[in-house]
Amino acid sequence: MLRQLTLDLGTPPPSTFDNFFAGANAELVTRLRELDNALAAGPVADRTFYVWGESGSGRTHLLQALVHEAPPGHARFAGPQSSLAAFSFDPRVALYAIDDCDALSAAQQIAVFNLFNEVRAHPTSALVAAGNAPPIGMTVREDLRTRLGWGLVFHLAPLPDEGKAAVLKHAARERGIMLADDVPAYLLTHFRRDMPSLMALLDALDRFSLEQKRAVTLPLLRTMLASPDAEERRGTPATGPETGSHAASSASSKIGPHG
Repeated sequence: MLRQLTLDLGTPPPSTFDNFFAGANAELVTRLRELDNALAAGPVADRTFYVWGESGSGRTHLLQALVHEAPPGHARFAGPQSSLAAFSFDPRVALYAIDDCDALSAAQQIAVFNLFNEVRAHPTSALVAAGNAPPIGMTVREDLRTRLGWGLVFHLAPLPDEGKAAVLKHAARERGIMLADDVPAYLLTHFRRDMPSLMALLDALDRFSLEQKRAVTLPLLRTMLASPDAEERRGTPATGPETGSHAASSASSKIGPHG
């Protein structure tokens, strides 16, 4: 019963623009937040966007926020796991969010190419796509690669350590817990520095604190890591600070777990 309760309490909040750490990417967040209202108000000059960044940079969070905050039925999210029908144009849908363009199948790439053309032909609709590389570096069909670079292209800027610490503290507050100041600093110097790994460890620490009925402090973190099932709880830590993964994290890193 206790374990089920802690899992329920550990459910992450939905992806929104408010719980997205914009940092240096404030312009992108503002544009996406205002896109639906702008389309309703009249002609919009920029209606196709491509957002790129490495895994864990927060691009999926942005797309989910775009759909989550739109009126019901007004936006659609699609990605490699979606059926071809999800990429079809519907005049009732104003916003299309296409995730992980680099992982789309050949048939899905054709469908997205056609969707780009439909969106450009209908001034009341917009498309936001995301991938792991800039358009010129995408390993997709040449015609789709060209379409991805047609509109505004945004690169998610790297997130500094103080930003990552702020993300962790904000995520903890959303889960109803107060994170001791020394916990984020310890995580950033002893474990993987990418946000998905840090958020997964925070979720594990949250559940462990509920089981132990103790505040989330550095001693509690050390107790959890010393427990017999520590590997299962947290995954494998880095042997030291991962300088290479620093650029993979983003100033727009989601405050909830990344996709």
